[in-house]
Amino acid sequence: MRHVDSFEIQPPTPPSHNGVPRSAWARARRRVSRWHRPYIAFLLLLDFGAAALASFLAVQIFEQAASGFRNAPEAWFYTVAFALLPLGWVLILWGNRAYDRRYLGLGPDEFKRVIRGGVAVAATVSFLAFATKTTLSRWTVGFALLGALLLILLGRMIARACLHALRRRAGHAGHRMVLVGTLPECLEVYTTVTRNPSVGLVPVAIHLTDGYAAARGLETPVPVYAGRDVLALVREVGGDTIAVCGSASAEPGELRRLAWQLEGSGVDLVVAPQLTDIAGPRVHIRPIEGLPLLHVEEPTLSGPALLVKNLMDRVAAGLGLLLLAPLFLAIAVAIRISDPGPVFFRQPRVGHEGRTFRVWKFRTMYVDAEERLAGLVDQNETDGMLFKMKQDPRVFPVGRFLRATSLDELPQLINVLWGEMSLVGPRPLPADDGDFLGDVRRRLLVRPGMTGLWQVSGRSDLSWDEAVRLDLYYVDNWSLAYDLSILWRTVGVVLARKGAY
Repeated sequence: MRHVDSFEIQPPTPPSHNGVPRSAWARARRRVSRWHRPYIAFLLLLDFGAAALASFLAVQIFEQAASGFRNAPEAWFYTVAFALLPLGWVLILWGNRAYDRRYLGLGPDEFKRVIRGGVAVAATVSFLAFATKTTLSRWTVGFALLGALLLILLGRMIARACLHALRRRAGHAGHRMVLVGTLPECLEVYTTVTRNPSVGLVPVAIHLTDGYAAARGLETPVPVYAGRDVLALVREVGGDTIAVCGSASAEPGELRRLAWQLEGSGVDLVVAPQLTDIAGPRVHIRPIEGLPLLHVEEPTLSGPALLVKNLMDRVAAGLGLLLLAPLFLAIAVAIRISDPGPVFFRQPRVGHEGRTFRVWKFRTMYVDAEERLAGLVDQNETDGMLFKMKQDPRVFPVGRFLRATSLDELPQLINVLWGEMSLVGPRPLPADDGDFLGDVRRRLLVRPGMTGLWQVSGRSDLSWDEAVRLDLYYVDNWSLAYDLSILWRTVGVVLARKGAY
């Protein structure tokens, strides 16, 4: 941390660009941030190889694979299967902007564009077959196209995991940002973008637009400057992106002139408005007479998607209880041997719209755990409404294993089957802590879940405020795709036993 004792204040140098039209033939300078270039080249090879592999498997599995090419040279069939079709995949994915750097490495947009590209490839193959009156093997074509789509998606997930690991461990393949705005606004953006290193946003400096005197003596995680030419400062600190924070983006004409100044410089410009924790699908830009208005839609908490979610919950819970019955029996025996008493622990929790229900869990503590709680309150290792201890003496050995592997939560499938809980949602909190006040009440707009954004982001290692923020983000930005993403991430978190105690 650095203390802000003084600022290096200089007369601003004249901007290098004041909106004067450039020649249409002038070549813009290459972007300063270039991590995406080798990454995109790797994705191109990966996608081409995945499509070629799918064609190879289809040819090996189906004997009638070449049925539409009986009257053509054999080399033409292999050229189409292993060169033209994979090349078509790459071109159509490129046309669907599946290699656009803005969608790589984060969020579901990359995968959505790959799926749309897959549909376009299938439509193109069908049209060409119809136009040339080529009788293709439907099973072969279907296997090759679907297999290519699945392999490409798998390759993208592996590539993204490697990119995230590189960002977390080495700090490479990211954007070095200079934050512009008031100190509170810049620090809020700093906290947000550094919360997850996988995002690849690394603030390296802050340039204040106001509040110089009030910021003196305060501790800051990065150097603070004022009164400097922003573009010169970016080059001085080795940045490649300028992030305009909060109210700095609302000054009439300033943001436009900054965008002009950055033309041809290779430096990216992003705007971080004072609207936080709102996901992209809810935000739409609607230009009115040249004024871009940021329109925020209401959260979608009803409708057909919610019906599908409810149906998916009930079906998955029913099948899960049937398939896991032998495991339930084994866990029950282990609990009874470890500590005589009930197998299940049922505790009142607050659910959807404040309704109270009793949650099902395998018992992991000795039968006198509630009586011993009063003597352990001063050893609580978390804040907020929960009591957590990494080495809780009330937990017996088998119970410790059940907690570490999250097996103690499996009986909550009963609550899901009864409609009291969902597979994904905010975790249900104890009902004996009184009424939920303030922002916490908003968690009750949706049914609590067996897993949620809180669990896949750190579980018990997170502070109470951070856990509430994540739960509220889920409530405000819920979607079926988001639920599936959280379920997928839950598998990795459970296997890693991260934050479980």
